[in-house]
Amino acid sequence: MATGNKIILGIPKGSLQESTFAMMKKAGFSISVGSRSYIPTVDDPEIEARLIRAQEISRYVEQGLLDAGLTGFDWITENQSDVHEVANLVYSKQELRPVRWVLAVPNASSIQSAKDLEGKRIATEAVGLTKQYLARHGVKAEVEFSWGATEVKAPELVDAIVEITETGSSLRANNLRIVDTVLESTTRFIANKKSWADSWKREKIENLALLLRGVLAAESKVLLKLNVNEANLKSVTALLPALHSPTIMPLSGSGWYAVETVVDNSALRTLIPKLKAAGAEGIIELSLNKIIP
Repeated sequence: MATGNKIILGIPKGSLQESTFAMMKKAGFSISVGSRSYIPTVDDPEIEARLIRAQEISRYVEQGLLDAGLTGFDWITENQSDVHEVANLVYSKQELRPVRWVLAVPNASSIQSAKDLEGKRIATEAVGLTKQYLARHGVKAEVEFSWGATEVKAPELVDAIVEITETGSSLRANNLRIVDTVLESTTRFIANKKSWADSWKREKIENLALLLRGVLAAESKVLLKLNVNEANLKSVTALLPALHSPTIMPLSGSGWYAVETVVDNSALRTLIPKLKAAGAEGIIELSLNKIIP
């Protein structure tokens, strides 16, 4: 655990690494790491980072070897780690949505529910999660740890698998169908409980969490700016959603206004033509790094 005015932060190595680095960059922290190093460089003297597999981060945070870290709720549950959850950060390697651990079987399998797993063999990287799932359903089955390529083990080696998925495409490609969701997981920002009790470290961790939430809040938004004359102002602003209400400022030219607001990126393809038809001009779309409510 870091002492004094410094925290040690665990950053997930592997599938979440690049998306986490990108999120930290937008939050204002530049991180670089050599190909053979697990100690990244952070341009903040108050943060020391460690690049560690997501599966291990919650254990090290609980033990105090890390003050805080980013890892999945699935691995916190798998490890049964006693940590303080600072923030729920909904992002993964591809999507801004939760990932799922699912029970999957070959398309031709007779297994239709958890009850059908009695006496069967299951392969998974998340042994603890799977055993907890079986216990909830009152089922006894053999659960073996899988080092990887879990999808190809059914049906020759095992009867079923429990695997993480974002889209399900890899499962379908291996002729597997999903029977049930074992756990839905999002990335969590967690802290060691003693570190959280330290006033300086808590403030540092809370400030970092604030910035990370702001980055994720901005991911699906853009800043829209446009000009409109007074005659069309009401009809144009009526089309605009906003966090609160559009910002409207008179321009030096008489009768013209500058309008800006934050909107969902997905709405632009229908919104911009409507704004143009309503009299908006000089429409500019700008990406955002953070939105802090």
